[in-house]
Amino acid sequence: MSDQSTDTNKAQRPDRRALSSAARLYAVQALFQMEASSQGADRIQQEFLTYRIDVDHPDGRTPEADEALFGRIVDDAVTWQSRIDQATDRGLVAKWPIDRIDPVLRALFRAAGAELVTPKTPPKVVIVEYVRLAEAFFPDGREPKFVNAVLDHMAREIRPDAF
Repeated sequence: MSDQSTDTNKAQRPDRRALSSAARLYAVQALFQMEASSQGADRIQQEFLTYRIDVDHPDGRTPEADEALFGRIVDDAVTWQSRIDQATDRGLVAKWPIDRIDPVLRALFRAAGAELVTPKTPPKVVIVEYVRLAEAFFPDGREPKFVNAVLDHMAREIRPDAF
């Protein structure tokens, strides 16, 4: 096989990291939408799979995502929400329980918590990925540092064996 053929095959293969990052972004958005609209996980996931993930829009094509990871994060966030919220509360300042923080941050903590509760992804990867999302959602604020601190606390509580 020629070098050019190898390069073409690499270019056609989806970047697993990009697909995972997109799945995390969509999961945070889906969890936010679930809370804002009081709709269930199944309905929101179907909406995302039909209308948002890897679809043509007048403004351009939306990014592909690891649909299995997207579904797992949303499902696990719902299944383990109480445990995740409790761990988040313990990582927050006592005067700021999870129900008082920005709803985007709440969705972000729940998505990250879903990945921490299930040991498929190393905690350090979870923290880095969700801090990057916080930087995208809050480019000019202190939120990324706040997210880093809270997720570090959550990860050490939920998965102490990984540290």
